[in-house]
Amino acid sequence: MSIANRSVWVVGVLLVGAWAFQRHVRLTAAQPSMTKSIVVAELFTSEGCSSCPPADAVLSELVLGQPVVGVEVLALGEHVDYWDRLGWRDPFSSAMYSTRQSSYDARVFHRHGVYTPQLVVDGQLERVGSDVSAIQRAINQAAHAPKAAVDVAVPRASDRDLRVDVHVNVPPQLTLRESADVLVAITEDNLVTEVPRGENGGRTLRHCAVVRSLISVGTLSPHERTWSTSASVPVAPEWKLANLRIISFLQERASRRIIGAGAANGDPQRDRR
Repeated sequence: MSIANRSVWVVGVLLVGAWAFQRHVRLTAAQPSMTKSIVVAELFTSEGCSSCPPADAVLSELVLGQPVVGVEVLALGEHVDYWDRLGWRDPFSSAMYSTRQSSYDARVFHRHGVYTPQLVVDGQLERVGSDVSAIQRAINQAAHAPKAAVDVAVPRASDRDLRVDVHVNVPPQLTLRESADVLVAITEDNLVTEVPRGENGGRTLRHCAVVRSLISVGTLSPHERTWSTSASVPVAPEWKLANLRIISFLQERASRRIIGAGAANGDPQRDRR
C-alpha cells in the first residue's frame, strides 16, 4: 500500500467481515438469474503489502461465491513486483502486471502513482480492493454495458501446454471504437504461501485466481463481428491442472475498455462432467 492508503486497511478488514454476513443473506434470499452478464475484475495485489490480504479475501469470494446477483465475475489476481524489494519477494509477482497497472494509471485514471490493493472493473472503474460495497456498485454498473460473447474451450490439456479455442461474436448494439486485443489469461486457485519476512511476515496467505500467464492471441478490428482462433498456451509443471481457469477477454488498446469475456476450466474433464 502507498502511504496515503494505509488508513484504508483498517476499513478493509471491517468490510471483509461485513461481506460474509451480507453474502449469507443475499445468497439465501435471492433467486438465481438465468442469464448473467460477465464482468472482469482485476486485483493488483502483493504478498509484500500488509493491506492486501483483505482484498485477496474479497477476490476469493468473487471467485468462489459469485455473490453479485445476475453477474458472473471473472477474476484476475495480478501480483505486482514493486513490493518485492521490501523484505519478501512475492513468488507470483511479475513486472508485467506492474506495467499493466501503470497503463491503467496513465490512460484511464490519470493518477500519478499506483497503489495496492487496487481492483479494476472492466478496465474502466477502479476501487480499493477491500471496499466491498464500492466494488459491488462498480460490478453492477459495468454489468449494464453491452458486451461481445466470448466462447472459450480447452479441447486438449497436457503437462506442457493447453490448446485454447476462442470464438467471438459482437452484437449489433456494441460499437467497437478501436482495435481490441484478444487476451488469454491462465489463473490458478487454492494457492497457499507461508510468508517468513516483510510486512506479512509470519502469516499464511491464501489466494484464488492468481494470474499465472497473460498473452495476446490476436486482434479484433472495429469492423469485425465474428472472430476465432486456436492457440497453444504453455503451462509450468508446478501448476495444478485441476485448479486452472482459462479466461479470454477483449480489451480496446487505447481506452483499455474490456468489451467481452468468457472462461473455461483448465482441465477439460471438469467441463465434461
